Amino acid sequence: MTHPLSSLTSGAISSPFTQLRKLLAGIPSGHAKPIELTIGEPREAMPDFIAAKLAEATALYGKYPPIRGAEDARLAISEWLSKRYALSSAVDPEREVLMLSGSREGLFFACLPAVGRKDINGRPAILMCNPYYSAYVAGALAVGAEPVYLNATKATGFLPDLDEIARDEALLARTAALFINSPANPQGAVADRRYILKALELARAYDFMLFLDECYSEIYTEAAPTGGLEVALQTPERFRNLVVFNSLSKRSNLPGLRSGFCAGDETFLEAYGEVRNMCAPTVPLPVQHASAAIWRDEAHVETSRNAYRDKFLIADNVLGDRYGYKRPAGGFCLWLNLSQFGGGAQAAVTLWQRAGVKVIPGSFLAQTGRDGTNPGADYVRVAMVQDSSTIREALERTISVLR
Repeated sequence: MTHPLSSLTSGAISSPFTQLRKLLAGIPSGHAKPIELTIGEPREAMPDFIAAKLAEATALYGKYPPIRGAEDARLAISEWLSKRYALSSAVDPEREVLMLSGSREGLFFACLPAVGRKDINGRPAILMCNPYYSAYVAGALAVGAEPVYLNATKATGFLPDLDEIARDEALLARTAALFINSPANPQGAVADRRYILKALELARAYDFMLFLDECYSEIYTEAAPTGGLEVALQTPERFRNLVVFNSLSKRSNLPGLRSGFCAGDETFLEAYGEVRNMCAPTVPLPVQHASAAIWRDEAHVETSRNAYRDKFLIADNVLGDRYGYKRPAGGFCLWLNLSQFGGGAQAAVTLWQRAGVKVIPGSFLAQTGRDGTNPGADYVRVAMVQDSSTIREALERTISVLR
């Protein structure tokens, strides 16, 4: 019998960065000054008070952290959610919030209680937006579920087509969870109130979990993205069947802090907390102490947001409407259609070989979907994480080579 994780361990499904390393192996950069635009690692300024906050709590490294999170950290998250989304009812920090060691491990481990909470005939299915974040598919495979890739294309607004999913009742009957990323990575699409409500209604009708990955929620240049909790509070069922995930990695430029949270369905989170108590990583108490202060500060977030506005203005001016470019509603990535240059993988090689610009082929961020196509095949993802002058140079090199 084939082990559920064999597709990962055999390399049939692998990290996009592993795939890129193999694609570019032995190919020298075409420029003396290579520019790296592959990793979504924010490089804007961290909050200036973080070192002091960590130092204040140094003694707490001598204590085991509570798996659900320290009381003040969960309270700070609840307060931030209420303020950010103008919630009509506060999120209960005791029962509706869990601290995570970054959102990635939280998204992965959430698959365990999701599969166990529902009686399913046959193999459970975990549905996910395609392109997807690697933790979704890894979590699905770890619990023996079938990962079902829902293509998010220009035709569907770069989000999964919920009407198409709704027509497949047999699939929904064995669905344990649906992962949706909003703002979407890499396309930058944002799910509006109606879309989130439709997804939540499907989850409740077929009793599966809706996992909303909102880690890019604070990176936008115009309107703030809608959140899952604010939509759910407009229904009588409160947060039933819904959990949202977020972290300080993107919002506060702290990917190395490994501090995040999930919030929502208290019944699910109670079971999830028990799973985490047995096998999941905990967040060190000094990190939780600092995290509480960071969630309570918005000044550094707005500073970063302004920096991204400047970089997207550069993209507007340099790219125009080339490669199907349109400023995304959220996130910090460009999703450029390079089909006329041989597709994403070939274009990535060309950009590296001739311009020294390194980007990720879109096909490396996706799998073949239910219609037999890979929605990323024509695209590359460009992470706008360098400083403005470097971004400008990278984009100018790109249009000089791909024209």
